[in-house]
Amino acid sequence: MIEMVEAEREAGADVLGPAALLASIKASRSIENTEAARQLDLAARWADLHPPESIHSAASFTVPGCEQEEPIAGLGTPLVAEFCVAELGTVLGITSVSAKKLIGHALELRHRLPRLWAHVHAGRVPAWRARAVAEVTIHSTPSLTVEAAAFVDAQVAAVAGKIGPAQLDRLVAETIKRFDLAEADPAADPEDGYLHVDPRHVTIHDRDVHFAGTVRLEAEIDLADGLDLHQALAHGAATQKALGSQQSLDARRAKALGDLARTQTALDLFHQGQTAGTGFEARSARTSTTEEDGSVLPAAREVVLHAHFDASLSGDTTVFGATGRLEEGQRLLLLEQLKSWCADSRTQVTVKPVIDLNQEKSAPGYEIPDRIRDHVVLRDRTCVFPFCGRPARGCDVDHVIEYDHDAEAEGRPQSGPTETENLGAMCRFHHRLKTHSAWYYDMVAPGIFEWTSPHGHRYRRDRTGTTALDPPDPGPRPPRIPSPRR
Repeated sequence: MIEMVEAEREAGADVLGPAALLASIKASRSIENTEAARQLDLAARWADLHPPESIHSAASFTVPGCEQEEPIAGLGTPLVAEFCVAELGTVLGITSVSAKKLIGHALELRHRLPRLWAHVHAGRVPAWRARAVAEVTIHSTPSLTVEAAAFVDAQVAAVAGKIGPAQLDRLVAETIKRFDLAEADPAADPEDGYLHVDPRHVTIHDRDVHFAGTVRLEAEIDLADGLDLHQALAHGAATQKALGSQQSLDARRAKALGDLARTQTALDLFHQGQTAGTGFEARSARTSTTEEDGSVLPAAREVVLHAHFDASLSGDTTVFGATGRLEEGQRLLLLEQLKSWCADSRTQVTVKPVIDLNQEKSAPGYEIPDRIRDHVVLRDRTCVFPFCGRPARGCDVDHVIEYDHDAEAEGRPQSGPTETENLGAMCRFHHRLKTHSAWYYDMVAPGIFEWTSPHGHRYRRDRTGTTALDPPDPGPRPPRIPSPRR
């Protein structure tokens, strides 16, 4: 079948008639589903080769906002060494988190949803649909026992995996009731019925920033809260219109929601200060305001945005480019959009000086001063591990060549100095990976890193992304030789 598709591609799609074209598309989809199923099987087998040394070194997901961790698959599945996910991810060209999900879904299907697993490999259920079911059964609250997961498996397999998100939620909720799992969960409310699987959430898609500087918000809230929110937004939109706003109703409702987020339900729209400012790096924050009677309203919140714009001098005037880069989300940003943010009420703007990324900076000792940290953050933008996209500002700054804490006392030259050409931004997971596993990397030029995996795969990472350099060396792994100091 693969040979047929390749032959058709070489011949050119233009020579195919409607029937042949549809047949080719169908064959292509069949190949895609077959390979996705095979990838799940291979991911599970990769996990089999990498059991953890202890439960403390097993892969898991960190729950945002708390110290709790969730396993990558449900009860009854084997544990997996946390660092093995990185090599699988880089080979596939995906993040370590995505690789962790792939392995977790494969183990969940193979061990707890075997009927669905069999359907996937028989070609009756596409892998993506089975993975959606596995994602729900893994992260159900309370957790599903092996028997409860088997019940879900039987129901889903009976309909060949053709179950939507709402039906799946109801099925899991019914399973929780059937197996009395809520009794083991002290946080569960027995009066909630099937809502033991709590659908409420508020998700702000801040990694997907529109060119206009907007983000999408998705929420599922209580009915009473939803009605109250609707009234509050309607009131806020009407107030803005009464004060002369010419924006659309949708835009005014969105602005009213932002006002609620700042707890400014009684915002004095008649006395907004108009202060605007931009810079190569702009720092915007809400500050307190003094009212006419002398009272001080506390700051509702502080939000820091890092916006970078090219600037030039025209006489004594600084001229900024029309477009720049928003560090949060790594997106383009319009100068006019930034000005509108800075012109909003009670906003403080700090303009930082330009940092010359071509000028190397160094410091004595091991500690990294702010000026060097800022240099590394601006240069690297994200974690420098292959395919990782975590913003550099929230990362550790790592010495590429390890700092020698005993060098000065023993009269030896410092092999790993604290300088910008020996530092890289690295998220906490990949920093630990580099420290405690066989991965290693070198900086071949400022901001350009070359990584070598435990199995010899090599990758180059720069500010444009990650490139696989060559296939792994089948021979023995050569010893690491640190790059000479520049």
